[in-house]
Amino acid sequence: MGVRAEDVMDLVIRSRRAVLPGGEGPAAVAVRDGRIVGLHAYDAPLAAEQVDLGDIALLPGLVDTHVHVNEPGRTHWEGFASATRAAAAGGVTTIVDMPLNSLPPTVNVDALAEKRRAAAGQCLVDVGFWGGAIPGNLKDLRPLHEAGVRGFKCFLSPSGVEEFPPLTPDELRAAMVEIASFDGLLVVHAEDPALLGDPAGPGYPEFLDSRPGESERRAVERVAALAGETGVRAHILHVSSALCLQPLARAREEGVRITAETCPHYLTLMAEEIPEGATQFKCCPPIRSSANRDELWRGLADGVLSCVVSDHSPSTPDLKVPDFAAAWGGISSLQLGLTAVWTEASRRGHTLEEVVRWMAGSPAALAGLHGKGVIAVGADADLVAFDAEAAHTVDVSSLHHKNPVTPYHGRTLTGVVRTTWLRGRAVDPAVGPATNPAAGGPLGNLL
Repeated sequence: MGVRAEDVMDLVIRSRRAVLPGGEGPAAVAVRDGRIVGLHAYDAPLAAEQVDLGDIALLPGLVDTHVHVNEPGRTHWEGFASATRAAAAGGVTTIVDMPLNSLPPTVNVDALAEKRRAAAGQCLVDVGFWGGAIPGNLKDLRPLHEAGVRGFKCFLSPSGVEEFPPLTPDELRAAMVEIASFDGLLVVHAEDPALLGDPAGPGYPEFLDSRPGESERRAVERVAALAGETGVRAHILHVSSALCLQPLARAREEGVRITAETCPHYLTLMAEEIPEGATQFKCCPPIRSSANRDELWRGLADGVLSCVVSDHSPSTPDLKVPDFAAAWGGISSLQLGLTAVWTEASRRGHTLEEVVRWMAGSPAALAGLHGKGVIAVGADADLVAFDAEAAHTVDVSSLHHKNPVTPYHGRTLTGVVRTTWLRGRAVDPAVGPATNPAAGGPLGNLL
């Protein structure tokens, strides 16, 4: 009797630590035509190319919904080729690109088309796009939505680049009404500009004082109130202050459609340990105290914060001058997010299953990326072999980010990504998509 076509598989990956929707355990994951077609017992006899990871964990590919790729226009800061190599090396199989700091910003359909042209043929992982909501582009929001952006980013305070100005309160309300009319998603950089100031000096304490946690809390309260009035889906980006947790929880209890994320640097770094002049640690909103960090972890455990994403915002080294008042604000961590978060999460008693939910499942759901962020029949075979007990010391020169700047340099982290598969094909981050020998050719799709 012949083998039925539906029984033929391209690849079987076995692991005693597969992180599945029902928990962590032994499994054999069967792949055909880029999708997961079966979940079987670890030792099930299955005919296909075999990869046996043993005790190395098998995770779904991570989904990072907060990445500044910067191409076109500022490709010397980062670009699609380098960013997606870093993503693949870090176990991230899908990124969603922010609408700034590229030139032009993604605030109309023509700019989106230009960004797609820039990305075409360069990507080792799948790439989606956010649109932008800025003063004067209200009429562009629906066409951008229809062209496929995952939602719209806005600022309530200055963004740091002139071509992407913040929304006034009236403009914010108008954008919410428009986006709610087609059930889109608004993602918000939430700091109240009235509470922000210029640092009183070049040091980190002065910079931290210039962006108090109260500015985040007040902005979150404003967004939550307007989201409740307009019915829009709203998401708060990069929560750094634990003062945001209570208003977020209260809004959700009242039925407001609002979610929030935090970032690896807020969960793993702390203000007390930032050296003088070490502006690789500068970001907006800022890294806060150890006690605040503990509260953010509680916010994750309680579900008030649902996603952990990188806010990878790189620049060239010359912009990181040793003056916190003058340096560019942004953390480069796309390649390191999983290991940084797992290092701290495991120390605090959290599980790989929780980390996968925060860094894969919830971000995929936020951006409407169906079939991503989960090991399940029918999902894309985006998978990661993660050696959860292995340690490594970060050497910035070995990272795939375009510029060698990161606050994690010299830190010893727990967990090593051994292999990343995109739709069942292994990715080699050391080479570009067109010549990738492990994958046999171009990989990443533009979503």
